Amino acid sequence: MAGARAAAAASAGSSASSGSPQPQEPGLGELLEEFSRTQYRAKDCSGTGGSKVERIEKKCLELFGRDYCYSVIQNVNGDICGHYPQHIVFLEYESSEKEKDTFQSTVQVTKLQDLVNRSKTARCRGRFVCPVILFKGKHICRSATLAGWGELYGRTGYNYIFSGGADDAWADAEDLTEEDCALRSSDTHLFDKVRGYDIKLLRYLSVKYICDLMVENKKVKFGMNVTSSEKVDKAQRYADFTLLSIPYPGCEFFKEYKDRDYMAEGLIFNWKQDYVDAPLSIPDFLTCSLNIDWSQYQSWDLVQQTQNYLKLLLSIINNDDDSGLLVHCISGWDRTPLFISLLRLSLWADGLIHASLKPTEILYLTVAYDWFLFGHMLVDRLSKGEEIFFFCFNFLKHIISEEFSALKTQRRKSLPARDAGFTVEDICMLRRKDRGSTTSLGSDFSLVMESSPGAAGSFTYETVELVPAGAQTQAAWRKSHSSSPQSMLWNRPQPSEDRLPPHQGLVEAKSSSSLSSNHSDNFFRMGSSPLEVPKPRLTALSERETRLQEVRSAFLAAYSSTVGLRAAAPSPSGAIGGLLEQFVRGVGLRGTSSSTL
Repeated sequence: MAGARAAAAASAGSSASSGSPQPQEPGLGELLEEFSRTQYRAKDCSGTGGSKVERIEKKCLELFGRDYCYSVIQNVNGDICGHYPQHIVFLEYESSEKEKDTFQSTVQVTKLQDLVNRSKTARCRGRFVCPVILFKGKHICRSATLAGWGELYGRTGYNYIFSGGADDAWADAEDLTEEDCALRSSDTHLFDKVRGYDIKLLRYLSVKYICDLMVENKKVKFGMNVTSSEKVDKAQRYADFTLLSIPYPGCEFFKEYKDRDYMAEGLIFNWKQDYVDAPLSIPDFLTCSLNIDWSQYQSWDLVQQTQNYLKLLLSIINNDDDSGLLVHCISGWDRTPLFISLLRLSLWADGLIHASLKPTEILYLTVAYDWFLFGHMLVDRLSKGEEIFFFCFNFLKHIISEEFSALKTQRRKSLPARDAGFTVEDICMLRRKDRGSTTSLGSDFSLVMESSPGAAGSFTYETVELVPAGAQTQAAWRKSHSSSPQSMLWNRPQPSEDRLPPHQGLVEAKSSSSLSSNHSDNFFRMGSSPLEVPKPRLTALSERETRLQEVRSAFLAAYSSTVGLRAAAPSPSGAIGGLLEQFVRGVGLRGTSSSTL
């Protein structure tokens, strides 16, 4: 296996060993220009046309290699998945530069790749369970949801439906292997077999928690179930996992975010729509420490919902010392990278992962790897005004407070009580408390929602001999970290504030959740632009706040010079107004929104 990583490293550094002039290292601006020009497809990366993408991917390998020893799952020409990276990074353990010279792989890559090839059929578009973040020896993974009959018996037609009729919708047809066709032609134990391999892959990665962001139990198109999900698997094959249904609006909802001048505060999803049938379902043992009233989730605005879901994911990965986490939506390229990116940036801001990367480097890595190389269709989303990508990085201002930190805080709890006097730390804490933390919709209890299925159905699948990677990865992590596992500190909930009427002005329309983020650079005040880079403050910032603000500022600066904010598509009668709107945004004179909150 050491050879696989060595080959990837050699590929990343092959140009350095040649005598030809070195191409300029790709920057964030070039990345965003390429990203906004075309959707990434692995098979398009060969030849001169793919030189930019190859340099982007090599840069990602170099950034991963700064802090980790890793193996590589080869996906050259998209042989495994057409919209996954050509070199899929499997992080094994944190390492120093000296340790990289004596890299000892703990992964059976040949057998792992075989398992991946077998399991990909189980998931929508072949987007199999893929580890992308390593935290305290545990894998945080991403994927699409489970494939249903609609895809198993006609992937080409399925892709055509989901692409909106795009010409490239049939491209994945050529990726089908003889084994895929054989599976589709046999009704006997079809789901047992393909989902059995999926389960073996999850167990190999020591994944215990599966977080499903779909607002549907099954995706239905033209009356046909085209996808399924673990939570509605009739045979309860996934009953041994802890299943969480945390419905989150799809990319279409972010058209409303853009149309409201990129104001997420006060923007609430319509849960009464006919296709929305997935209830919030979280085992109560995961909610008891969060002080969030989950029964109110349908009343949360987009900021509150994203904050509370992120708190939940951070709590899961921080409080379980042994088990990994899978996050997925339907196709796994909109909502999934949103939360994967927020998790990566939040943990990095605490100094817990990618410790050597600077703000501009971690930003490059998450944009390139989590979004671009995993197939987010930025071009399509921008054309429709579904700006979930911009929302992700602009949202960083809402998670800068310590309540989102995964750092160990037991020391503060164990300090002896003092009878009188305040230290500087006390004053800082009081100031933070005064600003409030009402994102939780304070409650003294967590509602017990639906439990995971209790009984497992019987099913069979072929045996693939693999040594679980989770135990070895965790052992390597514990060997290099002498401290005890870190735990979360959740702020005591403050009394909830009444939501402001939707007709009030932009200056007043700040939700309680934005107050908890402890940010004074409110982007959406009168006369400011959403792309305005935050100005330095006089008050001292925490390390976490400083790091996230630097990432956000770097993103806004690069985004404004490359992609820019897109004006809402004007009606035929408002064409001149639309052109004026674009001009106003372009010169930075953005004023009061034409639409009310």
